[in-house]
Amino acid sequence: MIFREVEDRDLILKARDGNVDAYNLLVSRWEKRIYNYLLRLMRNREDAMDASQDTFLKAYQNLRKLEDTARFGPWLYRIAHNEAYSMLRKPKFDDEPLQEIPPTPSFGRMLPIETSLAVERALERLTLDQREAVLLKVHQGFKFEEIADITGTPVSTIKSRVYTALELLKESLAPVRSET
Repeated sequence: MIFREVEDRDLILKARDGNVDAYNLLVSRWEKRIYNYLLRLMRNREDAMDASQDTFLKAYQNLRKLEDTARFGPWLYRIAHNEAYSMLRKPKFDDEPLQEIPPTPSFGRMLPIETSLAVERALERLTLDQREAVLLKVHQGFKFEEIADITGTPVSTIKSRVYTALELLKESLAPVRSET
């Protein structure tokens, strides 16, 4: 991972000097992670794609403002966070209702796709702030301090959101016990 950070740092420096290819390589390294984060946060493919594109455009426009190139990842996620919340605040008039996912059978072992759907359903039950905290901590592997920087929230609040959300997820995903 350290070698990867050095490479990102070099690409950032080249991109600052106007090397578009260097920036395109940075985008290719980060776009899937940013898109997946936004998709899970926003729960809409088109919105996540738009927010992802806006994130990388703003990152490019503001690359010179990034003081510590080693903090590129959290800085990029902060931009994505701002884009997501900005889009989520806008009223939408053409929204289609979310399709209800059929309940997963509670007997036997679940198949991987069923497990994935159950996790997605459980994540949808969390508040937006809780879902984001869990996504950044569990799926993206950020430290509490980094999540606090990304979201502009105190570390204690982030810890509370993560632990509360994990408890809710545990309750939601606990196997149903049949009484016989």
